[in-house]
Amino acid sequence: MAQHEIETQWMGKMQFNALVNGHTVIMDAPERVGGEDNGSIPKPFVLTALSGCTGMDIVSIFRKANKEVTDFSIKVTGELSKQVPIEYVAMHVVYEFHGEASRREDALEAVNLSQEKYCGVSHMLKKALPITWEVNYNGKIIFNNREVSMALSDN
Repeated sequence: MAQHEIETQWMGKMQFNALVNGHTVIMDAPERVGGEDNGSIPKPFVLTALSGCTGMDIVSIFRKANKEVTDFSIKVTGELSKQVPIEYVAMHVVYEFHGEASRREDALEAVNLSQEKYCGVSHMLKKALPITWEVNYNGKIIFNNREVSMALSDN
């Protein structure tokens, strides 16, 4: 069975350095809780993993289809619980594309393929919490399932 493995070393105070595929990732806490703020707190790395996974899917989908967009970015928001343990209770992904108008549907299809079929991080996280997403193309929202998801959870 294939696996990933990382090593994490305590560096003193609240800092930990993780070795991830030969790259050092620094995690630390803010000064107000005993750290030196030399790196991010650990929890947002879950959001980072989601954005990187789905982003790489989309770039790969576009490349395999010999299509491109001018600019592409992703913002992931994690809603935190109010009680201990503080955990993410929902996530929302905003995909922002800029390019030729003719690529609008390609962008939407690539996002849907990533979210529904390819992104292993999204697939894994959806077992624990709801993930919604929105797609913006040239500054206009072309898809948003956040309101639909929120309406369903209110019932």
